[in-house]
Amino acid sequence: MAPSGIKQDTILRHFLITVLCLLLLGMFFGWIGALQYIAPGFLKNQLSFERVRPLHVSSVVFWIIFGAATCAFIYLKEYLSANLFSWKLLKWAYILFLLTTLIILGSYVFGIFGGREYWEFNPALAVPITIVWIVLLINFLKSLKSFKKQPVYIWMWLTGFCFFLFTYLESNLWLIPYFRSNVVHELTIQWKSYGAMVGSWNMLIYGSSIYLMDKISGSTEYGFSKIAFGIYFLGLFNLMFNWGHHIYTLPTHAVIKNIAYVVSMTELLLLVRIIFLWKKSLSTAIKYFHYVPYKFLMAADFWIFFTLALAIPMSIPAINIYTHGTHVTVGHTMGATIGINTMLLLAFVFDSIEKSQKISPEKIKKFNRLYWVANGSLLCFWLSLVIAGFIKGVWQVQHQSVPFSSMMAGLKPYFMVFFIAGSLLFLSLATFVLMALSALLKKNPLAPQPHTTV
Repeated sequence: MAPSGIKQDTILRHFLITVLCLLLLGMFFGWIGALQYIAPGFLKNQLSFERVRPLHVSSVVFWIIFGAATCAFIYLKEYLSANLFSWKLLKWAYILFLLTTLIILGSYVFGIFGGREYWEFNPALAVPITIVWIVLLINFLKSLKSFKKQPVYIWMWLTGFCFFLFTYLESNLWLIPYFRSNVVHELTIQWKSYGAMVGSWNMLIYGSSIYLMDKISGSTEYGFSKIAFGIYFLGLFNLMFNWGHHIYTLPTHAVIKNIAYVVSMTELLLLVRIIFLWKKSLSTAIKYFHYVPYKFLMAADFWIFFTLALAIPMSIPAINIYTHGTHVTVGHTMGATIGINTMLLLAFVFDSIEKSQKISPEKIKKFNRLYWVANGSLLCFWLSLVIAGFIKGVWQVQHQSVPFSSMMAGLKPYFMVFFIAGSLLFLSLATFVLMALSALLKKNPLAPQPHTTV
């Protein structure tokens, strides 16, 4: 019988392969949706936009959530230098996750809906997703055994697992008539849960980021540092209270909005820190930039700066009126999900496979070209959405006599840039994913041992 460690590696590999396939699907459906945006009626009978949108959103959200959980488990196993609590629990969690995901995507293809925004599938399918997450949480807790003198990333992973379960259950409260009977209450809970949910998967991803940075540097100093724990508590504070800026446009209590505004402004601390450490990071980049996972870390650092630079003004009520519900919000989301979350997750994926399979110099050259194409096209993609969104925001607030159709026609050049840049982004990221899938399918060991040199 194969050792438990090999079985666990196999299950974690299957999780990685599945979530990478979900990323490919999510990007493909996103590209189809972008094409339908500039060419209305494309594939209307076969794959209409109301089907493409949830196919895109659910695929990408599952990539982020379960990709973050998988990478956390890979790093936890490596950190402990021991097997996880139960490979059987991981196995059954994977099977249930795979079957549920296939049913959800299949229901969208056939036009079967029944949920709410982001979770537009039949609410009954929320049950197996919840069970999968509970099983993963149990495996995480049982694997740790003790919380004494643990580095910050252990606490970030624990926070991410617990808060995602809480916010996911909260997002389904609309099933209870008490919450569904009042549209303001329902929207408040929905938008609150989604805002906090982002904070929960950020905890999982940022925890893995700190682990990887310690791993690259060959030191555990940062994982135990006061500034790391300070950022953790600031992130936890934002996770619990920052959601209020999502409901500025709802007729809710003013105190909630005021608290949310103050909390949102604490993000300035992160922005100042990024700027302050930027010069220092240049010398570090020169030292490690040849290492593939580090390239993705640098890209994410760049996009954290841009995403915060946009998020902070969006959190100001007077500006939020212009941006809420426009392409500015979409641009902000794309910058976070692609520029930060996806770049970081790809760093973890390549870190888990690169030590067991060296990438050839030819592939490194190809990778470098694609790396700059991906980030350059993402910047154009992001700018086109932000500019188009602000133009639309001005139009809808000032109640101009210009018809909606005329306003949208004026935005067509930005949508063309959005589509072209999105196509380049799709091709470059898809190539990264195929490189990772090729390595994973060769069944080399995942993250063999902690490495201290690059």
